[in-house]
Amino acid sequence: MKRIMVTGAGGPASINFIASLRIAPEKMYIIGTDVNRFRILLAPVDSKFVVPKATEDGYIDALNEIIRKENIDFVHAQPDIEVMVLSENREKLEADVFLPSKETIRVCQDKLESIRVWLKNGVPTARAIEIRSERDIERAFEEFGSPIWIRARRGAGGRGSTPAFNVETAVSWIRYWRARGEKWEFIAQEYLGGRNIAFHSVWREGELIVSMARERLEYIYPELAPSGITGTPAVQRTIHDERVNEIAVRSILAIDPNFNGIACVDLKENSEGTPCVTEINAGRMFTTSFFFSYASKVLYGDYRCNLPYIYVKMAFGEKLPSLPKFNALPENLYWIRHIDASAVLVKDGRILGSMYEWRAE
Repeated sequence: MKRIMVTGAGGPASINFIASLRIAPEKMYIIGTDVNRFRILLAPVDSKFVVPKATEDGYIDALNEIIRKENIDFVHAQPDIEVMVLSENREKLEADVFLPSKETIRVCQDKLESIRVWLKNGVPTARAIEIRSERDIERAFEEFGSPIWIRARRGAGGRGSTPAFNVETAVSWIRYWRARGEKWEFIAQEYLGGRNIAFHSVWREGELIVSMARERLEYIYPELAPSGITGTPAVQRTIHDERVNEIAVRSILAIDPNFNGIACVDLKENSEGTPCVTEINAGRMFTTSFFFSYASKVLYGDYRCNLPYIYVKMAFGEKLPSLPKFNALPENLYWIRHIDASAVLVKDGRILGSMYEWRAE
């Protein structure tokens, strides 16, 4: 039996990852870690541990102690900061990981550096300017027009992001975060007002194994964020779009021609309808990975788009069946979810199943 550790196990992204493994065609022993002693209680795992923050001394030592105690074979880190720390310290970890190179993780977690790579390689993306002074913000409006998009250079979940329609708003926004003690670096980007798209994929030595794209339609509590984007979709649907597939693949290979593991690409369409890459989440899944995993099981009775399970099998060096490189699921499957409600899978207005069902099995 595979023995797996999942970090950040009490968060929604990890819960989706774990749920995907729970509906896989083999039983696995899963232990969860989290820095939050309350949130860890939500993790649907066999054993739970509270650990130090990844930025604190003793984090790797704490993981290794658990790895030895629980005989863990493989570790999947879900929060960005833990992906980075495990990537940088992979030689010290006493269990396997399945990650792209250290440099790839560094570049993918730096939005400005990623954009530089894409522009150099002709990959459609939003132009960006590093904000070091008010003059940089003025220059962004001169080059990109209004509005511009302000965001933190690093971090997930729409960290520090908002549209700004004038220099005063942009300056005040950054000052607000500084006043709260945040030391984030900020960038200004041209505003992309089109569809908000996510491309999920897993790779082995530069070869795409399987992928699927979806469009985010509504967000949970959008009124709580100035941008209307909270990083957590409430309504999303599967899409088939060859431009999205082609541009997403180009963006990944531009950063790492030998990419290994998970590459989840965010794209936003510009005014011409061209999908532009905004970031790659390398080494971790998007929040709602269970959407595709559950749809695979409901529609086909297999795991063709259970990306967490496919990724784990790859990490263990196991043989995979023939899988579709693109469009692994049908178009227009909807995944509708909200706080304290069971997510439902919908096709043509008919509910095909709900997230509660996997817990009842």
